[in-house]
Amino acid sequence: MFGWKKKRNGLNDLMEQLRPDLSRESLGVGPGFPGIAPNPLLSGDARKRAAELRTGVLALGVLVGWREVNSNPRVVLMFDVETADGVSFRGIADEDLTITELTRLAPGQTLPVRYRPAVMDHYVSLARDADPAHVQQLSDKIASRRRT
Repeated sequence: MFGWKKKRNGLNDLMEQLRPDLSRESLGVGPGFPGIAPNPLLSGDARKRAAELRTGVLALGVLVGWREVNSNPRVVLMFDVETADGVSFRGIADEDLTITELTRLAPGQTLPVRYRPAVMDHYVSLARDADPAHVQQLSDKIASRRRT
C-alpha cells in the first residue's frame, strides 16, 4: 500500500535508455537477455550470476566485438559461442579487463568461456582458469563435428 514498488526490468530499461549501444538489439540477443547491470557490484543478481559462471560449463567463444562501459575498463564482450553439445548462441560477458588485456582484443579471436546450460540467458564469462589441454580437447571436438 505504501512505499515504492520496484519494477523488475526498471534498471535494465534505464540502462538501455542511457546506453543504447548496450541494448538487447545492439548486442544481438533476444528478449530473454536480462540486460547489463549499471553496477554489477551492487546488483545481487549480477553477483549470483558471476559466482555461478565461475563454475559453469566450458565452451568456445569467437569474439564478435565489445563495448566499453566505463574506464576501469569494464567492457561488455560479445561472442558467438559454440558448446561441446553443438549448441550455438550469442554470448555476452561483462568483464573488468586490464589495459593490456583490452589492447589484445581482436574480433575473430577464439577464447574459452563458461556458461550456465540450465539457464541459457546469453551470459558467459571468460574462462581464465581453463586448463589449456581441456580447451584443446573441446576445440578438437567442435572441429571434428564441423567436418562431418
